[in-house]
Amino acid sequence: MSNGKRIGILTSGGDCAGLNAVIRAVVHRAVTTYNWQVVGIEEGTHGLLDRPVRHRVLLPADVDGTMLRQGGTVLGTTNKGDPFAYPMPDGSKKDRSQEIISGCRELGLDALIGIGGDGSLAILRRLAQEGGLNLVGIPKTIDNDLGLTEVSVGYDTAVAVATEALDRLQPTAASHARVMVLEVMGRDAGHIALAAGIAGGADVILLPEIPWTVEGVANRIRQIRAHGRNFALVVVSEAATLPGGGKARQEFSDGQKRYGGIGGYIGHLIAEATGAETRVTVLGHVQRGGSPNPRDRLIASAFGVHAVDLIAQGRYDRMVAWSNRKVIDVPIADAIKAYAAVDVDGTLVRTARGLGIYVGEPMGDPVA
Repeated sequence: MSNGKRIGILTSGGDCAGLNAVIRAVVHRAVTTYNWQVVGIEEGTHGLLDRPVRHRVLLPADVDGTMLRQGGTVLGTTNKGDPFAYPMPDGSKKDRSQEIISGCRELGLDALIGIGGDGSLAILRRLAQEGGLNLVGIPKTIDNDLGLTEVSVGYDTAVAVATEALDRLQPTAASHARVMVLEVMGRDAGHIALAAGIAGGADVILLPEIPWTVEGVANRIRQIRAHGRNFALVVVSEAATLPGGGKARQEFSDGQKRYGGIGGYIGHLIAEATGAETRVTVLGHVQRGGSPNPRDRLIASAFGVHAVDLIAQGRYDRMVAWSNRKVIDVPIADAIKAYAAVDVDGTLVRTARGLGIYVGEPMGDPVA
């Protein structure tokens, strides 16, 4: 047994499948192996702003196999309110970082495990440095764009959901001789669109990393028709660049502008250019929810166990990662600095092109 450490765990940023599997693994490893206490912090850093701090002690009995299968996060999360410039009711911004640091101290934590993407981990690391907190990070993002890890929690399930959507759209497309456009998430990187597009038999995949033309898309659909097929599947990342530059955004009731709407725009362009009947499906948050698939459960479990072991070894300011079929750990600063967009000359782009999928214009070629 080790000394009686008290460690905190929180989820930050957007939810995804696999978060509860991480929490479960942390609790089992910390309590069963090291006889530590695990404190779950509710709603990410927001829970640390409240007084008393919103938290609960987690025991192995609380995190059984049911939780392993559960989507979302039982602790709650937030992707709003930078604690260093926190939006106040009067419209001003306030630095509330010391309140969060004070909240961690109030809980008497020896270490904190933060599960988040690049933005969340950057904020948590800054808080840890300013407050002298012992932080270990676990990568979580369906976009899979966090550097120095081959996969992040949530990505594999998101790809599986997008692939299943294509599987379901294909028979309808064939039955009605339509072009089906599927818009998938991907804040700045097109990993979901590319992987699901290949796995789901798409004919066109549009990514933020590769410019494309309306004529290029239309030519691919004309080729399909010329070979006797009456339908086509198009996958587009929500952050794909529009012809001529810019990105499609939608404004929401809270005033935020987020990526979205490009699927409908592309469907209209395809109909105009080819005369095809088009239908558009925006997958949206369906990709985040639902039960994690087996690979996400495995990755999440391995990450959770390794994060606790890092604390036992006194190794902080590290992020667990997956590389060459095993768990490793890297400096958090290096991980969040090494952004991982789709490699435009990489294996999956070459695979897509080798399958005859239109993935935009070859780099270096003129774009109309």
